[in-house]
Amino acid sequence: MSKVKSLKEALHMIRDNSTVAVGGFIGAGHPEEITSAIEKKYLETGHPKDLTLVYAAGQGDSKEKGLNHFGYEGLVKKVIGGHWGLAPKLQKLAIENKIEAYNLPQGTITHLLRDIAAKKVGTLTHVGLKTFVDPRVSGGKLNSKTEEDIVKLVEIEGVERLLYKAFPIDVAIIRATFADERGNLSLQKEVATLEGLSMAQAAKNSGGIVIAQVEKVVTDGSIKSKEVKIPGIYVDAIVVAKEENNMQTFGEKYNPAYSGEITIPLNEVDNMPLNERKIISRRAAMEILPNSIVNLGIGVPEGVAVVANEEGIKDSMVLTVESGPIGGIPASGLNFGASLNAECVIDQAYQFDFYDGGGLDVAFLGLAQCDKDGNINVSKFGPKIAGCGGFINITQNAKKVVYCGTFTAGGLKIKVDDRRLVIEKEGKINKFIDEVEQITFSGKYASELGQKVLYITERAVFELGKDGLILTEIAPGVDMQKDILDNMDFKPTISKDLKIMEEKIFKDELMNLELKTNKEVLV
Repeated sequence: MSKVKSLKEALHMIRDNSTVAVGGFIGAGHPEEITSAIEKKYLETGHPKDLTLVYAAGQGDSKEKGLNHFGYEGLVKKVIGGHWGLAPKLQKLAIENKIEAYNLPQGTITHLLRDIAAKKVGTLTHVGLKTFVDPRVSGGKLNSKTEEDIVKLVEIEGVERLLYKAFPIDVAIIRATFADERGNLSLQKEVATLEGLSMAQAAKNSGGIVIAQVEKVVTDGSIKSKEVKIPGIYVDAIVVAKEENNMQTFGEKYNPAYSGEITIPLNEVDNMPLNERKIISRRAAMEILPNSIVNLGIGVPEGVAVVANEEGIKDSMVLTVESGPIGGIPASGLNFGASLNAECVIDQAYQFDFYDGGGLDVAFLGLAQCDKDGNINVSKFGPKIAGCGGFINITQNAKKVVYCGTFTAGGLKIKVDDRRLVIEKEGKINKFIDEVEQITFSGKYASELGQKVLYITERAVFELGKDGLILTEIAPGVDMQKDILDNMDFKPTISKDLKIMEEKIFKDELMNLELKTNKEVLV
């Protein structure tokens, strides 16, 4: 019997009070045809209602698409998600205390889906210890309406671990490229395989259903067995999407270089002007070791790849993206999650296995708020809920973490004059504050583990020590008291070996960067 259903028939399968897992990464792999139809049906009929929404990566365009389709009181009653920043309509419900709301590490949610499929009690991991996800802090709860503890602190073999409790999945909504009438799914045109297989298994073994959005239905047997990524035995309904609701990402309709169907020559990247971003990226690039396995965050850290290209050392590192691509050039903006010319793409859960186990040599992430203990907040600012995404998995486990960002925010203007930094206008907002609003990265936990952590700005470099931040370098031309200490809410330890940042960073010409060897680092 064919599993191909009309959109109306598929939506009828979603019952009130269901726990619904939705796949996708921003717009990649997101079943937009189905989620937009759920919104429309709810507004017309009031059903389905009181759903519990579960997802790993953020999905949306910060406006109307993706998980914003679920942003109605009554449609959802509870949300468990990894990243909230792209779904302002869901954010609003959480901020106004109208739904139960949790923010858990993105990678851990992918693992939890896999563990739900295996009927385990939950996911047992070190990820999240001493961050806001730890139940001794807030347990990932985002408002006062959220009372149930879904993360538990346990001790196993004398060590602390967090248990993320398992729960049944009633409905999994996923996206694929092609399906045959038996429900076998292939992902040829998708930028990543994400966690669709785990979601489908979790729903099936919970007694639930799996609904798949596809581009086209093909004849049984026409998809080669090794190209079937999700077998038909897991799939209950197939919906063929309209073209406008089946874009490869929310940024591009279709780019075969994202899906590995072709390899394209990469145009030379334009050199960056000598501004604060380039200064930070240059100093950060000096932390790359030969053959490094790297994760780059969005924003200022992306400049590290540009500098590496300028300096001719881009082949000294392999860039990875949490969605699954390894190698190639990560895309940005609404295409984030894809990579041009990736060497390999693995399931998101397996990428996070590698990250959680310490596989990353260095991670370059953004610096939003930092406090005296070296804690970092990138997940909550006042009433705004950005969410942690994969930040906790990545930063808590990389061998070295380099935070990259301007020293202050809100109107900062600088220039370089004769290889000296000149601050023309100070930013209005201090980033180095006494206590962060939310602990997305725990400096104390990193210090206990002996993790190497740097905080790089355009005018100062700090290292994480046992007692918090240590100022180790300052830019040529800055006044330590006026330009640094007076713009911090706390006084860091000043290194006895305080250095001036290397002059070549501030030259409007190539640095001729030579990478340190592992031997030099050990010395």
